[in-house]
Amino acid sequence: MYYNVFGEKVSRARWKEMENAAKNRRELIAAGFDRRQLFKMGLLTSAGYLVAKRGLSARWGSLVPEMQAASPPVKPFVQAMPIMPVKSEENNLNPAPTVAPNTAGGEARTRDHQALNLFPPQKFYKLTALAKQVNVSPSLPAQTLWTYDGFSPGPTFVSTYGQPILVRNFNQLPPASQNGGFGLPSTTRHLHNGHTPSESDGFPCDFFLSQNASSLYWYDQHYPMQYAGILSTHPGTGDINEALSTLWYHDHRVGFTAQNTYKGLVGYHLFFNNLDTGDETTGFHLPSFPQYDIPMVFADKNFDSNGMLAFDMFALDGLLGDTFEVNGAVQPFLEVQPRRYRFRWLNIGPSRFFQLFMTNAQDLSTLPFWALANDGNLLPKPVQVSSVTIGVAERYDVIVDFTNFAGQTFYIENRLVQNNGLGPDDPPVLAAPGQGNLLLKVIVSGNKNVRDNSVDPATMPQFYSLPDTTPTPAVTRTFKFDRLNGMFSINGQFMDCDVVRFTVTQNTAEHWLLTNLSGNWQHPIHIHLEEHQILSRNLMAPPNFEMSRKDVTRLHQNERIELFFRFRDWTGRYPLHCHNTVHEDHAMMLRWEIQPQGDTNRTP
Repeated sequence: MYYNVFGEKVSRARWKEMENAAKNRRELIAAGFDRRQLFKMGLLTSAGYLVAKRGLSARWGSLVPEMQAASPPVKPFVQAMPIMPVKSEENNLNPAPTVAPNTAGGEARTRDHQALNLFPPQKFYKLTALAKQVNVSPSLPAQTLWTYDGFSPGPTFVSTYGQPILVRNFNQLPPASQNGGFGLPSTTRHLHNGHTPSESDGFPCDFFLSQNASSLYWYDQHYPMQYAGILSTHPGTGDINEALSTLWYHDHRVGFTAQNTYKGLVGYHLFFNNLDTGDETTGFHLPSFPQYDIPMVFADKNFDSNGMLAFDMFALDGLLGDTFEVNGAVQPFLEVQPRRYRFRWLNIGPSRFFQLFMTNAQDLSTLPFWALANDGNLLPKPVQVSSVTIGVAERYDVIVDFTNFAGQTFYIENRLVQNNGLGPDDPPVLAAPGQGNLLLKVIVSGNKNVRDNSVDPATMPQFYSLPDTTPTPAVTRTFKFDRLNGMFSINGQFMDCDVVRFTVTQNTAEHWLLTNLSGNWQHPIHIHLEEHQILSRNLMAPPNFEMSRKDVTRLHQNERIELFFRFRDWTGRYPLHCHNTVHEDHAMMLRWEIQPQGDTNRTP
């Protein structure tokens, strides 16, 4: 039997045609043609879509949505879910870090560190982007992925507030001619949700080449590990209510974020403090890391008829996969004890949204759990839910209590139906229990004599309070997210590394209005440097699980969202963009800056 990527049966002739068209598209991607060249070659329409041409597009001669052949079948739940190793620190770095860029020594940084002397690093790390053969499933051949230190996802950084760190990034990726068909060996690593000085943020245009192509092949990033407000609203201490917990890092190269992250350049970075300690016997008494506090990375991928990872650049609405990975393994299993666990859930896309349920394998009932953190930031108190919806780059920390389920099996199941890269339907359509995407099999051991010193979320423990949103905004800015000439735009303009669209005055508050009047697409919107709080969705208060600090907000069809920001501590350039990475790479991004004196441009 032959199937398309949506699981629908097709004839052998149709399948061969789709496979041949996909092969030809991959050759165009590997050749490195840009959109302007493809227009000149007559291969893109004026709307930016691939022309319906036999041997190139699987929809030639018809008006049905473009389709692709299904990935090879895999046997699920036969391999254990990988646990990313904790990143080890270095005794020292040679050459020693400097405030000014060390170009003579090979550093690609172009701007001085703002806070290196103010918050000297206490821990040092080296992280190398390199290609490596990785097994993602016993049913598939080994894949040449782009990794950090040989791992994809990369090693998990574990940091503590008050202990500044410095990471020296090396680029040892192979030449573009050896990229396996997609990906650009030019990188910039972003710590997503970090309250980070601009020069260390991983700005998309601060990319640098690999060691085989340039004498400037490494880049130091300094993370002060201080609460927001340390140099402004809360001098000397920062605001404890701005504490972060679940962050992640990824390549952010302008125009190639989707390809490079899809190829493997992602990882976790966890922040702890004296309250969220990683030790369930202290502080907030949350499950101990790493035994009972487990990060999970969700992704959907496509594989060609030879079982090799494939990326279709021509899926311009967004790219959906039919093969699901957790921590880089296809549909693995996880063995747990009958007690409470903290699961950290991250959706890296590139374009799929997930609505995750805990489905009991025995009777397909749904196990409720507790939302603990939204985008890695602890809620004021836990919220009991039956599922959580996660857009691209969003995170949820949840507490799942397996205490009364010794010997039983559950699935982390995505029941959200999504048929294209535009986003799920609104209102959403859900698959029946057990009929969705079964991402991870969770096997609860039969041992009932397990100690659990973690807090019971049903007792409604209190975590951080929400920061004040009453300060008068210096300006209210409006951003319209739309489709334009086959690309994606913000206020009718495309991303340009050299154009500063607006400047925020340092240490002021602002309101931002995000609007999506396209009627088709959903956009997970991410703003670097500062978190925000949602004041309203279409003039209505957000639901209780969104009454939180966030760094990604899902902008639904025909929706207007008002956000509150406070911009503090650092200056420099940052981006605002859609985190559907296909939309992002097709120009739905802008550069803004924070400086001592800004502007009041309301529609930048």
